[in-house]
Amino acid sequence: MLKKRVLVTGADGFIGSHLVELLLANNFQVTALAQYNSFNFWGWLDSIPEHNNLTIISGDVRDPHFCQKITRDIDVVFHLAALIAIPYSYSAPQSYVETNVTGTLNLCQAALDNHVSRFIHTSTSEVYGTAQYVPIDEKHPLQAQSPYSASKIGADAMAMSFYNAFNLPLSIARPFNTYGPRQSARAIIPTIISQIANGEKQIKLGDLSPTRDFNYVADTCRGFLAIAESEQAIGEVINIGSNFEISMADTLNLIKEIMQSDVEFVTDEQRIRPEKSEVFRLWCDNQKMIDLTGFKPETSIKQGLIETVNWFTKAENLSKYKHNIYNV
Repeated sequence: MLKKRVLVTGADGFIGSHLVELLLANNFQVTALAQYNSFNFWGWLDSIPEHNNLTIISGDVRDPHFCQKITRDIDVVFHLAALIAIPYSYSAPQSYVETNVTGTLNLCQAALDNHVSRFIHTSTSEVYGTAQYVPIDEKHPLQAQSPYSASKIGADAMAMSFYNAFNLPLSIARPFNTYGPRQSARAIIPTIISQIANGEKQIKLGDLSPTRDFNYVADTCRGFLAIAESEQAIGEVINIGSNFEISMADTLNLIKEIMQSDVEFVTDEQRIRPEKSEVFRLWCDNQKMIDLTGFKPETSIKQGLIETVNWFTKAENLSKYKHNIYNV
C-alpha cells in the first residue's frame, strides 16, 4: 500500500486525526475530510503540521454528489465520519440516520462507481449492546440499545451489502472503546482527567459499574492499517480490542493514582443513561484480528492512561475542554 492515495472521512475527529498522522508517517498521500463549517475550522487537523502528502478538504458525507467527487482517484477509503455521541442520539435520532446510514450509503456507492480498491468502514462495539457472553466475538448478537447504536447497525449492514451485492472490497473495523489525546470531552476518561486537572474535589460521573475494553488510540489506528493491508480481511467484520476488561470505577481509581489525586466521586443524574439503554459490559475477543492480520495491541491500560494524562494536563490542551459542564 506504500504511496497509495487514501481518503479519511471524519479526519477532523479524535481517531481520524490520529489515523491521518499514522498514514502520513507511513508515506501515504492523504486526503482528509473535515465536516464543512463557515469558520474554516478543521477540528483536530488544525493541530497537525502542514505536510506535502496531506490535503484537507471540507464537506459533508450526507451529500452523494460530494462523495462521488472526493472518491475519484482514491485507492483506499477509511470511513470514520459519523455522529457518535450517545446522549445526543436520544434528542436527534434522525440526524444519526442521515449521517451514519445515508452517509455510509453515499460513500459506498461513490467508492464502487470510482473503483476504489479498498474500503474500511468503521463500526463500534456499541452495536453489541450489553454482553450476552464474554469475551465478545464478531458472531455476538447485535442489540440496538440507543439510536446511535441502531444507526451504526444500519450503517454496518449497508456497508456489508455493497460487498455481498457488488463485490466492493470492503472490511468493517469494529473498535471497542478508544481513548487517548484529543478524545471528546463527553467520554469518561477525558471527563475524569479534565475535572481533576482543573482542581475539582468532587468528580461528576454517571454509573461506574459498567465495564469496557479500553484501547489506546495509537493501537486502534494501527489496527485500521493492519486491516487495510490484509487481503484476508476483505468481506469480514473485525473487532479491534485488547481482550482486557476494566470497570469504570477501576478506571477512575487508576487515573486518581496516576494523577496523585484524592478526589471523590459524585453521581450526576444527567450523565446516567436510560436503564435499558446502558451497555453494562463490553469485553473484546480479538482473536479474529490476530488470525487475519497478525496485529496485537501494544499499549497497556496504565501506559495509555499515563500518555493521556500527560497530554491533557498541558495547559494549551486542557484549555480546550469545558470541564465544568456536561458535554453531551
